Amino acid sequence: MPRQVFEFQSPDRFVVGTIGMPGERTFFLQARSGNQVTSVVVEKQQVIVLAERLGHLLDEVRDTRSPEVPIPDTGTESDAQPLDLPLVEEFRVGAMALGWDEATSRVVVEAHAVAEDGTDIPDIADDDADGPDTLRVWLTPSYARSFAARAQIVAGAGRPPCPFCTQPLDPAGHVCPRANGYRRRS
Repeated sequence: MPRQVFEFQSPDRFVVGTIGMPGERTFFLQARSGNQVTSVVVEKQQVIVLAERLGHLLDEVRDTRSPEVPIPDTGTESDAQPLDLPLVEEFRVGAMALGWDEATSRVVVEAHAVAEDGTDIPDIADDDADGPDTLRVWLTPSYARSFAARAQIVAGAGRPPCPFCTQPLDPAGHVCPRANGYRRRS
């Protein structure tokens, strides 16, 4: 099957969202431009790392590039809307890449499908026909900051952590290994 590359050079929307209850949520990256909507499944940890690395990348660009590139400390866009429906999963993300496009002064986010055949992950902007399916999105620095802020909120909205062992607390109960499963009665 030929490789699909979903490109969004100036997306109307690029967000992280979830479907399901805490503890059973499925995380999605979703890009929209006009009527074209692409949704890919990601892991919660990938969302957390993506948000963190976006912040680091923008800080590095601000500190090392010329002052002609304005990099805000916070994003100006706010998007608290749910994912666009119908939700159609294009692929499950295996690897992600970030980069800075000097020509457009934008962040490039790439999400590559899990490669079952052991195919190597391509370099950023490599459209070789043998690579995995890819979602590629260009974001302004302000939009990238807003995206990272929403991603942190969405990832943190799950089950609260146990104050002793930091494992997620389930509504059905929690056996804490640090407390050896013992709970004092008050």
